[in-house]
Amino acid sequence: MSEKTEAAETTDTPNTIGTPLSSNATRVLLLGAGEIGRELAISFQRLGLEIHAVDKRNGAPGHQVAQYSYVADVTDAAAVLELAKRIEPHYVIPEVEIVAVEALREIEEANSAVVVPGARACELTMEREAIRRTASEQLGLPTTAYDFASSPEELKTILDEMGYPSIVKPAVTSNGRGHMVVRYGDEVTEAWQTASAEAHFDGRVIVERFVDFDYEVTLLAVRSIDPKTGELATWFAEPIGHDHRDGGLIDSWQPLQLSQVAMENARSIAARISNELGGRGVYGVELFVAGDDVYFSSVSPRPTDTGMVTMATQRYSQFDLHARAILGLPIDVTLTSPGAARMLCSEVDADTLSYGGLQDAFAHPETSVLLFGKAGSYPGRRMGVVLSTADNTDAAHLVAREASMEITIAADDDSVTAGTEGSSAGKAGAEDAGAAGSGVGGGADTDAGGGTGTAQETSAAAATTPESRAAADGAAAVESGSKTGPETAALTETASDSSPNSDSSR
Repeated sequence: MSEKTEAAETTDTPNTIGTPLSSNATRVLLLGAGEIGRELAISFQRLGLEIHAVDKRNGAPGHQVAQYSYVADVTDAAAVLELAKRIEPHYVIPEVEIVAVEALREIEEANSAVVVPGARACELTMEREAIRRTASEQLGLPTTAYDFASSPEELKTILDEMGYPSIVKPAVTSNGRGHMVVRYGDEVTEAWQTASAEAHFDGRVIVERFVDFDYEVTLLAVRSIDPKTGELATWFAEPIGHDHRDGGLIDSWQPLQLSQVAMENARSIAARISNELGGRGVYGVELFVAGDDVYFSSVSPRPTDTGMVTMATQRYSQFDLHARAILGLPIDVTLTSPGAARMLCSEVDADTLSYGGLQDAFAHPETSVLLFGKAGSYPGRRMGVVLSTADNTDAAHLVAREASMEITIAADDDSVTAGTEGSSAGKAGAEDAGAAGSGVGGGADTDAGGGTGTAQETSAAAATTPESRAAADGAAAVESGSKTGPETAALTETASDSSPNSDSSR
């Protein structure tokens, strides 16, 4: 298990921010460019930073808004180090769970850039065994009973000892799929096949004793500099409730009302795990709540899919808070309105899509629709989100669901309603959805890893050194949707583009 170091605990903050597309730009290397990366890029750009977005898929959502974009496998250490050498970023920020940790560690040790929140945090949270053992065995946080299996036979032995029902999940995955509630012994083989098929690396799975919880909760903990003390502090956003189906997020809403005792327990858990991980930024802490009892499930050291609702409900979204925390800017977690988010999921397998019903969806009160701009779809893939606010979360949830039913996703002449089976599982069936999705927490639908080769810039021209950026100052070209400088520095190989408490709370 990785040892905690103080490298990520710096309270240093930048004195100035440079000018994008110039020699003094403050540069961010964003590893992963899905919908989370897209919104992160926008939040950083609003603060004047220059974004270099990397994803294995050309034209990924984050590519479409970044000043510079690259096609590469972020699990390939050589590719990540090559990009870091060429770009000379000030910050390296993973947007996905699975990244080349060895590259992050090398960058950190060389002190060539700030790795957010730190290489150790990324390593621990990349797979469930390391973070679960850290939380339970090292920190003593309450968790459900758990164990890990490397074969169907080992899984059967664990389940017979732990008891039924239990939940089987991949130990390492980037998409939140592969979960199964096992209620009987004859389901073990199916559970192994389901989980191991979605697992990265060695196919190892985690087994968790089923807990009859009331809610799955995301608590966003924000670690940054307290301007009053100059020291690291933690702020907490209002709790976010969410429902899942087949391991995929369907709905989220904020605030979720917890008892005072449960809230105190949740904040204590979130503070302790985020402090252990270190660094600065947003930590999406996933919890199970049963009455006043709170159990740790997982944590993502970055904004999460469940936190997208904050774009409608908070003064500053989770993405804005992540950017502000990293830069050491003041933190404000004020809730401005109750609200809900409803995912729009495709039911078609297609390379190009069209979206209908937007006028009708926007006609619903206090509602907006965000489309992620993904180049292709497959059944269940998240393609957008409906955000609604209202006087209370029940009303907001109803409006978001109704608005989602207006939207159609079409491939050629085949039109389907995005708000039905693919994306709009209502409160009905939430028990099974919640069980199957227990502890998903922030599984991004980006799959930024998994390609081959090194890296290739997606635009025809890109200035990649301080010297070339100086020459490019004021002469940015716009090509294929990417704003780039005029000099080219070709990278060697195209990656595979395969598919699928000071507690300063307010």
